[in-house]
Amino acid sequence: MNQIPDMKTHDFYYDLPEELIAQTPAEPRDSSRLMVLDRKTGAVSHHHFYDIVDYLMPGDCLIVNDSRVLPARLYGEKETGAKVEFLLLTQREKDVWEVLCGPGRKAKPGAKFSFGGGLLHAEILDIIEGGNRIARFTYEGNFYSILDQIGQMPLPHYIAAAPTAGLHFTPELLEKVKAKGVKVGAVTLHVGLGTFRPVSVEKISEHKMHSEHYHLSAETAALIQETKKNGGRVIAVGTTSCRTLESVAMKEGKICESDGWTDIFIYPGYEFKVLDGLITNFHLPESTLVMLVSALAGREHILNAYKIAVQEKYRFFSFGDAMFIR
Repeated sequence: MNQIPDMKTHDFYYDLPEELIAQTPAEPRDSSRLMVLDRKTGAVSHHHFYDIVDYLMPGDCLIVNDSRVLPARLYGEKETGAKVEFLLLTQREKDVWEVLCGPGRKAKPGAKFSFGGGLLHAEILDIIEGGNRIARFTYEGNFYSILDQIGQMPLPHYIAAAPTAGLHFTPELLEKVKAKGVKVGAVTLHVGLGTFRPVSVEKISEHKMHSEHYHLSAETAALIQETKKNGGRVIAVGTTSCRTLESVAMKEGKICESDGWTDIFIYPGYEFKVLDGLITNFHLPESTLVMLVSALAGREHILNAYKIAVQEKYRFFSFGDAMFIR
């Protein structure tokens, strides 16, 4: 089945009272609530997150994302010494990014800038529609390591905690999970602004995701292959892990070591190639993430589960409660 082209953004609307958007994580983190959703029947049950152990089986594997939001705001200076601010938006190719510049008048094609005392340099290549710039970066070493050193978070603090599904696991809970015979592997997806960008088109098939960089190691690929071969379930912790696994399977035709960029947009009609289950938070109305979980569990099942979550006063968004779709 192919993705359904004529679905509307409003098909994924639900009424979310603002007071249910969590501003801080639960303490302790594994005491947050957990809704378990059966994706075949739509049945829901209510638990605490530490009960997740009861729903995992020996031979399953959990795949977590070991990355976080890209520290995409850069403060630097022009060759003349004038101060400038860049916000990285979309990676166009290896070292070429679409950026937002302020003040823009300083960023004409050919203008050169330096950040972090010379750790990173940029040259403006072009000005595109809407006033954003295309910039090429030069540096020594690893681009993402440099961003970690000199970049700052571009988003409100409670959004910038993403990927957040993994926040529910305490070290003690992870030990219990492993003791049950569940293996844990990691992928990396550097979360860009696209994950949080609202869908502004009426037809969701016209929405364009920003590109994000991912890495799937040979070790994690082998773990997934072994799990599948032995009849275990591959359970992604968070939508970013899910998107990474599905991107690799789509690009490579199988799960193997892979490194690249993805703009995968998963919505109903998508056929999952790797995933058997998903641990995730409760997402905002009309967001790409609500569309993703609807692809996995069915739109009606998800909207019904979310309606129940609102009635039961679950906490929503990045610091909120969790759902296990199985």
